[in-house]
Amino acid sequence: MSAHNALRAWPVRRRDGLGLALWDAPALAEAMGGTQSGPFQVSGVEIDSRDVRSGDLFFALKGESTDGHRFIEKAFANGAAAAVVDRPIDWPHILVADTNAALEALAKAARNRGAAVRIGVTGSVGKTGVKEAIFAALDRASRGQAHRSVRSYNNHVGVPLSLARMPARSRFGVFEMGMNHAGEIAALTEQVRPNVAVVTTIAPAHIENLGSEEAIADAKAEIFAGLEPGGFAIIPADSPHYERLRDRALDAGAKVLSFGRADHADVRLLDAIPAANGGALVTADFGDTRLCYSVAEPGEHWIANSLCVMAAVRAAGGDLASAGLALAEMGGLKGRGARHRIAASGGHALMIDESYNANPASMRATLQQLGQTPASRRIAVLGSMKELGDFAPAFHAQLAEPLAEGKVDHAVLVGEEMRALARDLGKGAGNALAGGLTFAHCDGPAEAIAALEEFGIAAGDAILVKGSNSIGLGRLVTHFASRNAGGREG
Repeated sequence: MSAHNALRAWPVRRRDGLGLALWDAPALAEAMGGTQSGPFQVSGVEIDSRDVRSGDLFFALKGESTDGHRFIEKAFANGAAAAVVDRPIDWPHILVADTNAALEALAKAARNRGAAVRIGVTGSVGKTGVKEAIFAALDRASRGQAHRSVRSYNNHVGVPLSLARMPARSRFGVFEMGMNHAGEIAALTEQVRPNVAVVTTIAPAHIENLGSEEAIADAKAEIFAGLEPGGFAIIPADSPHYERLRDRALDAGAKVLSFGRADHADVRLLDAIPAANGGALVTADFGDTRLCYSVAEPGEHWIANSLCVMAAVRAAGGDLASAGLALAEMGGLKGRGARHRIAASGGHALMIDESYNANPASMRATLQQLGQTPASRRIAVLGSMKELGDFAPAFHAQLAEPLAEGKVDHAVLVGEEMRALARDLGKGAGNALAGGLTFAHCDGPAEAIAALEEFGIAAGDAILVKGSNSIGLGRLVTHFASRNAGGREG
């Protein structure tokens, strides 16, 4: 066959006719039912004028206390190509009746214009890390044609924004969904309409608003209601709420894939051998095949997370070998496991940044991980866990046992809710759980920085920093990481 004939015989796919720009003015106007001011194209979508980059479309959203129209001039100064507004402006724009409704309309148009397999991820613990790992696996397999929600854009604004940013040529889209009240996941899953719905785990996060773990499981199970016909539900086989989640998924018409150690798990752990870097070498059974792969992230919880990732990748039609390679290369995210080599007396120490989020289950898991981390001393800086309501004193006091199991030598406890743990640890030498542990209680991050400075960080120390984001322990991490002794470890 001649070269000319070979080119003529090249298969033409639907995606080959899709535009290269993220959006152009006619498509935007049609999607949002608005009026374009003139021709233009955009390469991104943004809602915060401070984050606008050259070529972005800026949405002037209205909130309870602010109006994005006040920041239009700043958005264009930062390089915006156009804006979505509810009043005429002197810059390129799409004029709509309601900018908030327009964002949701654009999200729906983005969902429907391409053929991307959409994966929705929720859960009480681990959803951001799992979302990032699924994306890394699918992005590797598709050679850069995967999309995902960035940061923790998982609410009523973040989800439609993430959808609106999805290129038409994407083969996969991975979207995180969060909630703190019943009904919120239901609204988000109707926007994403996932082909694969993932529940990482169920734990007492947001129990203040929902009242019980069973209610939390029901709220997370709302994700199955938005599944496309023939979609998959990925659920934890080891959870005490497994049957509850399975039944909700089956009621929604989903195909169920479970993961875990349990004999009934569809993606089942056969073996996990600790690796020298703190990760693990995992062997998993998929029913029709077995696979051995490495997990770079340390901690028992990441072994379970990896099984969840593998189940989601298989359900999405991705490549398991690429997923294994992605898991072997994963590094910790800022606030969610990033490791910093920091300056210390006599050399350097390790600081583990888990400052973005905390609940009883994740506290226990990360303290267990700290106990397995080689160190001359182990130090835990623990911030209050929020949204636990009347359960807060008991859940905080119960951290005494995980502290002991984590072989913690010194703890800095931060926030009002941590007083319950301080009281428990301070009951005296007769408290066997406390052992030789010393501790200090602080009201906020500034005081915690001073307390850690006073205690003194020495070469070989491992310091875990974990708490709810509102406590502000990210400031403590920034303070000590700025005295860098070699950079991030992973």
